Amino acid sequence: MATGEESSTTAMPPGAQLDAKSTEAQNSRTGDSATASMTPTSSSAAAAASPATQASSAEKKKGGGGWSFSSFASSVQQVAAKKSAESRAAKEAKAAGKVWDDEKKAWVLYSIDEEWKELESRVLEDGSSDCGGGTGETKGEKKVKDREYYDLLGISTDAEDSTIKKAYYKKARVCHPDKNPGDEEANAKFQELGHAYAVLSNPQSRAAYDRDGKSESGESDLAQNVDPFVFFNVMFGSALVEPYIGELWIANTADSMMKDGGGLEVDESLPEEERHKAMIEKMKAMQEADEVKQKKRQVKCAMNLRERVQPYLDGKDDLNTYVATCQEEAVKIAIGAYGEVYLMTIGFALEICAEEYLGFKSTPLGLGGHWARTRQNAGAFGTNMKLLGAGIKAASAGTRAMVEAENAQKNMAEGEDFTADKAAEMAEALDDTLPAFLEFAWAINKRDIQSTLKAVCKKIFDDSSVSKELRLKRAEGVRILGREFLSIGKITKKCKPGGGKMDSNDIKARVEVAARHTMAKAQGQEVSDDDPEEAIRLAKQMSMEAKLEASSVVGEGSMEGTGADQAS
Repeated sequence: MATGEESSTTAMPPGAQLDAKSTEAQNSRTGDSATASMTPTSSSAAAAASPATQASSAEKKKGGGGWSFSSFASSVQQVAAKKSAESRAAKEAKAAGKVWDDEKKAWVLYSIDEEWKELESRVLEDGSSDCGGGTGETKGEKKVKDREYYDLLGISTDAEDSTIKKAYYKKARVCHPDKNPGDEEANAKFQELGHAYAVLSNPQSRAAYDRDGKSESGESDLAQNVDPFVFFNVMFGSALVEPYIGELWIANTADSMMKDGGGLEVDESLPEEERHKAMIEKMKAMQEADEVKQKKRQVKCAMNLRERVQPYLDGKDDLNTYVATCQEEAVKIAIGAYGEVYLMTIGFALEICAEEYLGFKSTPLGLGGHWARTRQNAGAFGTNMKLLGAGIKAASAGTRAMVEAENAQKNMAEGEDFTADKAAEMAEALDDTLPAFLEFAWAINKRDIQSTLKAVCKKIFDDSSVSKELRLKRAEGVRILGREFLSIGKITKKCKPGGGKMDSNDIKARVEVAARHTMAKAQGQEVSDDDPEEAIRLAKQMSMEAKLEASSVVGEGSMEGTGADQAS
């Protein structure tokens, strides 16, 4: 049972307990002289208990039940001082034209050219490591696994693209089938040259050949030489705008998936844990490679955009001349496939990024920058919603097409004839899905272009190779370019039938020509960038003529049937 003193002490609040114990400890230390002389034993006991009591008192004074205001205030002051120092450092760095580098975790003077050199050196290091273990025969040449294709063209393993191209044309002219009619040996030689050129003219297939040599099955063949970038350039008509947006993400993804199944194959004979570890390592390596590729794309586009606005910065083009050149370029893009879509997407991205930069630098309290950022975020949200909606539509269309195909297979299994009419119905159902899939692909492209150009603009506005005044003028040049692109894109969209949307016939013609163009490139044939659009036009025309002819035949058949009925 607790004593009254213990109870009263226990009932006290923490502060009162501290005062009581402190008083008690003080009395124990000093004592009363008379009491000390009368009760030496009690005094000794008090003196003996004094260190423990003092420790307890000091601990409670220090902790105060685990918390004290002075320690809290000290922590707050330290954090505030640190934040203040960081704020001063950031202000000084920005005043000096520096930008924050997330990778280096430091303020740096950014340079487009320096980043390009750094990325190029990283790519060269990766490429040189892939070419080890070769059997090169000429001193000073790059060592490769197999040099048959190089010897066939009569070139060095270090040959540049232009050298490979010249060597191919020189040898191909000699054994071209048109110059050697009926000569099977010359024809075979021509095919071999075409195959060698197709492999060595493509950076990815050349790297694989240098590393692994020829395929044992003899099939490196066409599948390895197919370049998805060619297909998507034709499919989406992106050649004219490639300097601004680079190679589309959708093409990069297709290319990665086509190379060795995406590069995720692992040895099935390994234990499950090791296979899992190997898969993770490969995925990490692929992610790093994709990041480097995307950075190269952004820096290259930044260099192109910098060059595009340079005449305006140098004063070679005054305002009116510069605006006129922007309009001329926009008109050329508008004439091409999906021109209005590219102009509106690129134009909005360039204009809004420039307005954000200029707004933060030139308007009071950066209000113009905040307003531009709000518009940019709203546009990004709208793009994401369109992407989601297009994905749902594409999935629904694909599901309907699959149901149609499954029903047709089920009817055939039950013995029902698969007539020409049913085949036509199924083909029509599949055709109806094409616009939905194209819309989904374009939603992906728009998001990709906007995010890429946002990074591109940041690079040219942060480029410390020019003064802050020139950066502001560079941003003004980008804003003018974006404004003109956006304006002419909107006008073009209004003028095009159906707002520029394509029906299934247009899409089929484009897919057909894109596939033919890609295969021709894979076989080593030289195809002009102007050829696809003309071929697409002819394909659409032939498709329309075939449909008209088919409908006229059906009409004649029905008329003959009606006449026979009347005669009977």
